[in-house]
Amino acid sequence: MRAHLIVAALSTVFYALGAHAQTYPSKPIRMLASGVGGGGDFTARVVAMGLSQRLGQQVIVDNRPGGLVPGEIVVKAQPDGHTLMLVGVVIWLSPFMRQNMPFDPVRDFAPVTLVARIPNVLVVHPSLTVKSVQDLISLAKAKPGVLNYATSGSGNSNHIAGELFKALAGIDLVQVNYKGASLALNDVVSGRIEIMFATATAAAPHVSAGRLRALAITSKQPSAVAPELPTVAQSGLPGYSSESTLGLFGPASTPTTIVERLNKETITVLSVAETRDKLLKSGIEVATSSPAGFAALIKSDMVQSGAIIRAAGIRSD
Repeated sequence: MRAHLIVAALSTVFYALGAHAQTYPSKPIRMLASGVGGGGDFTARVVAMGLSQRLGQQVIVDNRPGGLVPGEIVVKAQPDGHTLMLVGVVIWLSPFMRQNMPFDPVRDFAPVTLVARIPNVLVVHPSLTVKSVQDLISLAKAKPGVLNYATSGSGNSNHIAGELFKALAGIDLVQVNYKGASLALNDVVSGRIEIMFATATAAAPHVSAGRLRALAITSKQPSAVAPELPTVAQSGLPGYSSESTLGLFGPASTPTTIVERLNKETITVLSVAETRDKLLKSGIEVATSSPAGFAALIKSDMVQSGAIIRAAGIRSD
């Protein structure tokens, strides 16, 4: 008798899960994203538009500046697939930069898919005589603590890119922090600061006009974002790779059927040539994965980038 009751109970659960998956989504979906105007916001809007068409429900982008705010909201949401977030590395790297966290980035979220990678471009002011990454490393070794590099915030991708560069090259560059990427880049263009790991789209017009010199791109492989540039690793610093990564998450305990549906539909949206071209023109390279593959990438990045953050003493609290 007890066995029959267990079978009946399990059948009810599986039926409920199947019915949920078949009726999903049953209402508009809220997609949390970073502040208005950045690469994360643009990517979220492109993905939301495509998912709205694929899922038959409106996907509404809800911008929340402050880095961790999307995670604070999603961690408290019902795990039914109607509250998602499309966010970057700040979600899983902040534990290395803050004493107190409002969530556990591994335990509290369900990774859906990797969405995009945003590499930086290593640029220098033309007053530096360097023409390559190796030239820059040689100059920095000859002048320890003399050359400065600009960042747009402690723990941002351009900061981590710079600290990794310093660690692997064995050089001493001085970080100069700014309240925003445009302010940082302006001072490199003016010659007040010599070096920056800037986004490709922001740097491109200055490189074209001769106001900056681009040396390499920070991605592991040559990138369509800047196909004319070699990677930092190819240019004299083997093993170097640093990119800002964006991905889609739901709350932990979101049913596997819903995670898999979202994964499939998001990848379909990002496979459209027009969508990929639109993102690429903004310096954003589409990159997708399985949920398990995305989870593995996060854990790997936490090991590598976490070590760099701790060694450099980067704090954001």
